[in-house]
Amino acid sequence: MTQEEESALIRRVLAGDTDAFEPLVVEHQTRVYRLALRLTGNEADAADAAQEAFIKAYTSLASFRGESRFSVWLYRLTNNVCIDLLRRNRREAAVPLQSENEDGETAALEIPDETFSPERLAERAADREAVRRAIASLPPDCREILTLREIGGLRYDELAETLHLEPGTVRSRLNRARKRLADALLRSGNFSEFEPSKERKGGAEHG
Repeated sequence: MTQEEESALIRRVLAGDTDAFEPLVVEHQTRVYRLALRLTGNEADAADAAQEAFIKAYTSLASFRGESRFSVWLYRLTNNVCIDLLRRNRREAAVPLQSENEDGETAALEIPDETFSPERLAERAADREAVRRAIASLPPDCREILTLREIGGLRYDELAETLHLEPGTVRSRLNRARKRLADALLRSGNFSEFEPSKERKGGAEHG
């Protein structure tokens, strides 16, 4: 689906044609689910997150400004939904232990799992926010390809298809975008937080 076709469907939805949203779902549902699965780590949560992402996309479609492709906006939204889901699921996570009281009775203890403690979650949220701000400061073409690659997890061939670019152009644009992002994070003191994604299992980077 071209960007012009997506824009036409979005205009129809905003004009009240609810059926026009279905082709957008069909076009992106596989990649949205794949991204959700990558972020949540299990199929049930990924399915819930994907469904919630499309609901949020529909209800907040008026906020889509068309500065990038619809898929980029949708992947950002899916990423946020998954983060919220993980926080909800793991907020009460704890490691049970056994101890003996003075009467020799065994009692269970609940030791919080610091992996998902408020402090750790806050640190990770701050890291993600630093990267988000750095990406937002980049030129549109760099911001778009980084979002699709680092958040959406698209392979080089998928990037070429989504952005309608030649493979060699994808590689050079992605390298340029990563350098710009690294420079932005270095200036903000968060360089170590950015680690470019590796090609998904079964594929290799090429261009």
